Amino acid sequence: MANEKDKMLTIDELTAFCKRKAFVYPSSEIYGGLAGFWDFGPIGAELFNNLKNDFWKYFVHQKEKVVGIEASIISHPKTWLASGHLANFVDVAVVCKKCKHSTKIDKSEIGKVKCEKCSGDYENLGEINLMFKTNIGALNPMEAYLRGETAQAMFLNFKLICETTRLQLPFGILQIGKVFRNEIAPRDFLFRSREFTIGEIEFFIHPEEKKCSLLDKEHLKLKLKLLDMETQEKNKETLQDTTISEMLNKKKLDEWHAYWLAEQISWLKNLGLSKKIKIREHKKSELSHYSSATFDIDFEFPFGSKEIAGNANRGQYDLTQHIKESKTNLEIFDEKTKKRVIPRVIEPTFGIERVFLALICNSYNYDEKRKNIVLKLPAFLAPIKAAILPIVKDEKMIKIAREIQVNLKKDWNIFYDESGSIGRRYSRQDEIGTPICIVIDEQSLKDDTVTLRDRDTTEQIRIKISEISDILKKIINGESLLELGKIIKTRVK
Repeated sequence: MANEKDKMLTIDELTAFCKRKAFVYPSSEIYGGLAGFWDFGPIGAELFNNLKNDFWKYFVHQKEKVVGIEASIISHPKTWLASGHLANFVDVAVVCKKCKHSTKIDKSEIGKVKCEKCSGDYENLGEINLMFKTNIGALNPMEAYLRGETAQAMFLNFKLICETTRLQLPFGILQIGKVFRNEIAPRDFLFRSREFTIGEIEFFIHPEEKKCSLLDKEHLKLKLKLLDMETQEKNKETLQDTTISEMLNKKKLDEWHAYWLAEQISWLKNLGLSKKIKIREHKKSELSHYSSATFDIDFEFPFGSKEIAGNANRGQYDLTQHIKESKTNLEIFDEKTKKRVIPRVIEPTFGIERVFLALICNSYNYDEKRKNIVLKLPAFLAPIKAAILPIVKDEKMIKIAREIQVNLKKDWNIFYDESGSIGRRYSRQDEIGTPICIVIDEQSLKDDTVTLRDRDTTEQIRIKISEISDILKKIINGESLLELGKIIKTRVK
């Protein structure tokens, strides 16, 4: 359980920790930084890539009906006219009449919200479009836009994917990649930035198909905490304990929408985050221009509950709009019904940087006994899977340590460290989430054994060098070092 120090973690402390431990740096810091832009450091890049790879594995490799693409960041400018982004992708800019603090607010909040700094009244500066403009071509340049979401490329490529992969409805297209939004007031570290990563699925369904063939008992009985539309309209924040089945019975969503919301929660559960999430139903006044029903997935950070994912029912909006604007027929022939149709769409979306920070906050523990931070990341996501530590700078020990390193690096990111006391080296690895330290000592020279030390418990077991790879693989797959130690001891006896 997190202690009091964990609960007091602020956004500024999180930013400082991420910088100090090589997770995230301010972009262009030597020039004073650039608001809304961040760089992943060596440790952060490893964790971020592991997270993206697991997202792809879960939602593409482990799903029979989903394929992935990698589309260009700039598409034809008519894309954004058709999608509605040029007309509707806006925020309201305001400035405090008293302290001159500038920020943005939702359209529905105009005249209702006071300044967060001094409680003064805001002056409305008007709507600002968030699309980043750019130019294509050196001669006679054409105005274009950096993408504001990854979704549109999946709609543009929808028919090509059907024709080249022979996929039949229902099926999904997934993309994970950079998007750009010219935020009025970027803030809260990675939460509100101008360049970030979205993991998004567009799942295409026959418009008349109501039953979801993939929805099973495990999905239906999935428990969650819901902040529904009706409660919010009464200006209350009371959460309801409910299930996917109960939400279906109350007609909060349809079966396909329910399936994908359950799948999103299941992935977050695999990451160890599910106990701190709630589902918030969008009020009608805040629905996006393309959505008939949307749910936010919020994570309870130490500094407040914030959205890390969402799920929208986009209907037939996007394909219909692109048909009108491009004058291209995007209907497909459905073998099951023998009809040509324009599919409807369910869209699960994740802010990958936000999930990244949820992981760090959920794993962040201050250990009173060790007097340092222990980052208890799931082993399969850890930036470094094991650290190899010769207990002293002895040539024979170093030789063994380097041989182990070479062998393990064939499969995992492994760190070697011979600098400083063994306690300090343990602490450095604990702080960045390395699950296992492998210690080579005097006994290693005598019997070809090493000590494995567990990050979370500091428990240690002794194993043969020949067993390291197998044991480490089991730990990365979620097995406990302590339980593995009991098995080894039993085997030895």
